[in-house]
Amino acid sequence: MSQVLKHILVVGSGGQLGHALRAASGEFNEFRFTFWERADLDISVESWVLERITALKPDIVINAGAYTNVERAEDDHEGTEAGNAQAPGYLAKACKSIEALLVHVSTDYVFDGALNRPYTEEDLPQPLNYYGLSKLKGERAIDAVFDHYYIIRTSWLYGTFGHNFYNTMLRLAKERGELFVVNDQFASPTWVGLLAHDILAMLRRKYTEGVSIPCGLYHYTHEETASWYDFARAIMDVHAMNIPVHAVESGRFPTKAKRPTYSKLDISKWKNATGLTTFTWQEALRQCYSVMENR
Repeated sequence: MSQVLKHILVVGSGGQLGHALRAASGEFNEFRFTFWERADLDISVESWVLERITALKPDIVINAGAYTNVERAEDDHEGTEAGNAQAPGYLAKACKSIEALLVHVSTDYVFDGALNRPYTEEDLPQPLNYYGLSKLKGERAIDAVFDHYYIIRTSWLYGTFGHNFYNTMLRLAKERGELFVVNDQFASPTWVGLLAHDILAMLRRKYTEGVSIPCGLYHYTHEETASWYDFARAIMDVHAMNIPVHAVESGRFPTKAKRPTYSKLDISKWKNATGLTTFTWQEALRQCYSVMENR
């Protein structure tokens, strides 16, 4: 039996990333896990964050909580600020007080999509929407407190649990019999199951295997690039659903929140630091489907 080396607290565990971390945790018995949903800890309340986390004294805190409704964020600035900009700073303060590591997940939407190459960690953020701005503020709130963190930016997160593009496409395909999907926005769809697994695998490498993985900012997603249209087509294919998918320009579906046209993330730093295996977004989608079928 492996010795339990570190106690990991996952906050915001009621969402899709928290759900995936709980599912993946069974593979990592060298860690002890505590999962707190919003009812257990509202991370937007500073006094509660400081009190509860300092009392528990975990070695690692993974923040799986966030305000993720990009459209609603354009109107609900107060809620978006609380969940995405202020809460990460509160978590950082709590972690600093007990010398814990903070793992925080951010977004490709901190970029404006003006570059025609994948974004590196050194590229200047320039968010187009309030959601992206709030997530950038959250990154900076952490960095202003201490440097014992991993901030992991990812893109187009999806899975079989919760509200996301994957589940929406499956639902609309069954309800409408055809799909109209934008083909002028590009990034890399990221399966939350692999993200969750790889966060824990990175921590295993760091704490159990003694691999030196410097703290800081990392980009994590899958290899290769897709449009939302490409992704929708692939979802239909993997589910063997003979549903027409029509490519349309984003102007067909006007939104309050502007989206970057190209926000592919460069994951070289992550690969070099962790040594973990990476997959194309198509391979990851097949893995997601396999998990869904075998539940």
